[in-house]
Amino acid sequence: MNSKAFYITTTLPYVNSDPHVGFAMELVRADIVARWKQSQGFDVFFNTGTDEHGQKLFDSARKAKKDITLYVDEYAQAFQRLAPVLGISSDIHHIRTTDKHHEVAAQAFWNRVYERGYIYKKTYRAKYCVGCEENKADSDLINGHCELHQNLSIEIIEEENYFFKFSEFGERLLSLYEEAEKEGRSFVVPNFRLNEMKEFVKRGLEDFSISRLASKMSWGIPVPHDQDHVMYVWFDALTSYISTLGWPEDNNQFEKYWVHGTPVQYCGKDNTRFQSVMWQAMLMAAELPPSHTIVVNGFLTSGGQKMSKSLGNVISPFDVVNEFGVDAFRYFVAGELNQFEDSDFTIERFKEAYNANLANGLGNLVSRIMKMAHDNLKGPIEIPQFTQSIDFATHINNFEINKATTLIWQHVSALDVLIQTETPFKLVKTDIDAGRKIISHLVIELYRIAEMLESILPDTALAIKQVIQENKSPEKPLFLRKD
Repeated sequence: MNSKAFYITTTLPYVNSDPHVGFAMELVRADIVARWKQSQGFDVFFNTGTDEHGQKLFDSARKAKKDITLYVDEYAQAFQRLAPVLGISSDIHHIRTTDKHHEVAAQAFWNRVYERGYIYKKTYRAKYCVGCEENKADSDLINGHCELHQNLSIEIIEEENYFFKFSEFGERLLSLYEEAEKEGRSFVVPNFRLNEMKEFVKRGLEDFSISRLASKMSWGIPVPHDQDHVMYVWFDALTSYISTLGWPEDNNQFEKYWVHGTPVQYCGKDNTRFQSVMWQAMLMAAELPPSHTIVVNGFLTSGGQKMSKSLGNVISPFDVVNEFGVDAFRYFVAGELNQFEDSDFTIERFKEAYNANLANGLGNLVSRIMKMAHDNLKGPIEIPQFTQSIDFATHINNFEINKATTLIWQHVSALDVLIQTETPFKLVKTDIDAGRKIISHLVIELYRIAEMLESILPDTALAIKQVIQENKSPEKPLFLRKD
């Protein structure tokens, strides 16, 4: 099997709080795709990291009365601890925007855009949301506040900044989206998010500020040749998607995974504009290839409300994994949360799904089949070479992880029905050969389920394959029921 290059990255979360289940969801989904691609013979570069500059972090550190460097170090370490807790691929790359290499890359990117005439300086006045790190038009505000950050006051900024000539890229961006459609794909997944971005571009793009005065906010990467300014956090952070590949000093990985690969970026719906419009225009300005696909997640709510510290409904992924196990968390993300729309995440809903589909579902099925196999078969059976389900492969390749997971549980249900209708545990007592034939079929189909689970629930898939290869019942249930 010839190895092809595949690049996938999550967004880089701000390190102004502990990791929450929203980012953990994004990380797990990206990992599922990365594992699947690797199983299909792709050479995968899987990237994540932390965004460690900007006004929001500067203010948070000051409020906490901590040195800003120590502040971001502490939270960056928390995000680095998250990956192994979630069962993320061990070879994942983790970039920090405070890395020296990234600083050099961000400045090199700035210089490329500046030299091509897409950066200029002017004095301006704007309404700015610190929560979004973004300027807001009056149409973006509700009762004078940002829709997503109603608890924050809009700041009025009036100063001299550098600007990016965003307004010059409208037609080129629409052409980019159209070219993807001609290739039979959507540049933004799901397609309705792409339509939102098309309408945004068609309304006309406005140049945006890409620097801040260092005298007001020094926590950022210095603008090349102008120490009075630091880069606007988004201009800096987006560059991480290529700086993590060694660009610009070492172009080998950049050429392999970005230029000749199909770079995929996961993000939340509030990031869609930055990822699919602003970043693509920046790449065009630097004369670098665009991304291939932007995959957009919906938000997570808790009890119908947006998660927030003030409401006390924030859920820690560390706590969930500690109580239920890593594969239980991965199952809930893959099978129970809507792939592209907002979803509700409560411990009550989590426990209900865990008991129904893992403890009483998959776990019970494995125990029943392997007890019959251990008691009635002469030894481990030979497992045939499988051809992966076309539907399953299509769903994963289209980033429809929900549909792929649903397909697996349809197989689980089908085996349950087969056991109930054929009762092989009774049949072996009257017709041992017929009973053994059905049990062998059940074991083979269970192995097929384990094969499909490898990218989604890797530990569980391994455990199932092991008991099949040893022809024995699990020593303990794969998933203990939670009362």
